[in-house]
Amino acid sequence: MLGVGNKFPNFALQSCDADNNLGKIMFENESCKDKWHVFYFYPKDFTFICPTEIKEMDRLVDYQVPPGVHVVGFSGDNEFCKKAWKESNGLIKDIRHPLVADTGLTLSEKLGIVDWSEGVCRRATFIVDPTNTIQHASENALDTGRNVSEVIRTLKALQSGGLTACNWQVGDDFVA
Repeated sequence: MLGVGNKFPNFALQSCDADNNLGKIMFENESCKDKWHVFYFYPKDFTFICPTEIKEMDRLVDYQVPPGVHVVGFSGDNEFCKKAWKESNGLIKDIRHPLVADTGLTLSEKLGIVDWSEGVCRRATFIVDPTNTIQHASENALDTGRNVSEVIRTLKALQSGGLTACNWQVGDDFVA
């Protein structure tokens, strides 16, 4: 699995945006400067754990303190599947971030997060800084959802520019 200090790979993949429009989302070194990114991967559309995480990951959209954050969810299912799932699932119907089709698991393979025995990407989270460098990488078992509050806390700590202790929150002192 790619980890802290590695560059996040460029990609151009089909997606379903917040308004359920199908299109393409691109991530390239020059096009994504000046933003932090939270890229999260989940195994499959039309499942039970995944929509609970997707709904909670949408909380990151509210965290727009400069330089802001770009939130994107990925799975190996195609963009038509994502659109149909959003239209039929009340938990994710109104999310404000795109879901991206890593059809063929090409990006997931570059990241080292494919569970080939199940044929899906693993439940992974990457926080990427404005230089496209991975500053946080984590992975959960396929049957275990993430703690999105901790993803938010970690993002805020990384953006703070100081030494942050365990359980650090915005407003806390930095470690001296």
